[in-house]
Amino acid sequence: MGRDEAEQEPKKKESSRRWTESCSAMAAKCGVGCEAAVGSLTVSRKREYRVTNRIHEGKRPLYAIGFNFIDARYFDVFATVGGNRVTVYRCLEGGLISVLQAYVDDDKDESFYTLSWACNVDGTPFLVAGGSNGIIRVINAGNEKIDKSFVGHGDSINEIRTQALKPSLVVSASKDESVRLWNVHTGICILIFAGAGGHRNEVLSVDFHPSDIYRIASCGMDNTVKIWSMKEFWTYVEKSFTWTDLPSKFPTKYVQFPVFIASVHSNYVDCNRWLGDFILSKSVDNEIVLWEPKTKEQSPGEGAIDILQKYPVPECDIWFIKFSCDFHYNATAIGNREGKIFVWELQSSPPVLIARLSHAQCKSPIRQTAMSFDGSTILSCCEDGSIWRWDMSRAYRRAYCYIIQFKRAAGDLFLLICIYSQHLQSHIRINLCLWLDLCSLIWVLHTYFYDAC
Repeated sequence: MGRDEAEQEPKKKESSRRWTESCSAMAAKCGVGCEAAVGSLTVSRKREYRVTNRIHEGKRPLYAIGFNFIDARYFDVFATVGGNRVTVYRCLEGGLISVLQAYVDDDKDESFYTLSWACNVDGTPFLVAGGSNGIIRVINAGNEKIDKSFVGHGDSINEIRTQALKPSLVVSASKDESVRLWNVHTGICILIFAGAGGHRNEVLSVDFHPSDIYRIASCGMDNTVKIWSMKEFWTYVEKSFTWTDLPSKFPTKYVQFPVFIASVHSNYVDCNRWLGDFILSKSVDNEIVLWEPKTKEQSPGEGAIDILQKYPVPECDIWFIKFSCDFHYNATAIGNREGKIFVWELQSSPPVLIARLSHAQCKSPIRQTAMSFDGSTILSCCEDGSIWRWDMSRAYRRAYCYIIQFKRAAGDLFLLICIYSQHLQSHIRINLCLWLDLCSLIWVLHTYFYDAC
């Protein structure tokens, strides 16, 4: 699958027809006055980033980049994939980047499209990568050797994601119109999400729900986002951890019907991420959409959608451009085909554009971004084989740390007030709230001026 040759979009007439149908469907499901909040492209200057490093890996495009959020010891470690090469780096102070290790696949024609960090049950860090030949490589980052190779997909692999609650589980999305759940500890393919209710074209993206361990969301070239449930099949997931026979003898199950199908976009949907119980998704329409799926437990597959917010991304009209978020989902960063990065705040309404990043020498399409744990560093991998590092300025980083501390402190105080002031009169509760907020503000300001972040 050549990405350069596959940038064409569906025919205009077909796209127009589907757009009309989609709009009609959304109009029927969303009432008047429920219009989505659209973000402004005026930069708020809440954060200030600057280029601190640039690395050129080679002539082959880089399609994926990602920090290790699985193990706190390696939050500053990231990896990239491009061609038949997987490279692991570490972000150092002062904008420096060091190469830790590299893996080159034996198949010279392999082209990796995606990667994800995972770990064994004993905590051994794994790097899972897949691409054009449909084979998933599980690389042991401890001994720099291939631990396992998963064979099962009938075509190229577009995305791999790790279950943060059980980081030995990974899910893969493929051109063969299926999504598969794997156990990297035992090498077992546990579930296959495909069939009568599955995708009808290439699956481009998939993601685990952050708190509901049973749910995943997938999207693809059939213009839909599908939500799947593993609850009914969870006994097989648990069985996969204790299986001692050959992985090929495991009773892999098919999940044929999703619990929800949404037509939010009128074109290819190439990236989706859960934001709590909401979903962030993007197509080739120059925007990321935040929406809420409203499922019907009695009627699987049916329901309504409520489009909440839209985050504009100019010149983002080619497919296979993926966005990323920091660990706490405070912000998201996405590149475009002109080499620019847009950083949006996720915890505000209407959406706030935190920063617009550009450099005179960065003109190649950015295929994926990676935000560090706290969002202070943003990485991007480009089609020309380059990696760009952007770091938040010291003053902004310090202030941002204390803003986050203040928000968390205020949230904790609010919960305490709700718990302990149920029997107080209303005017006493109001005075108590004001007094606690003032104390919280004084504490944060004191910490900001006298302590290091």
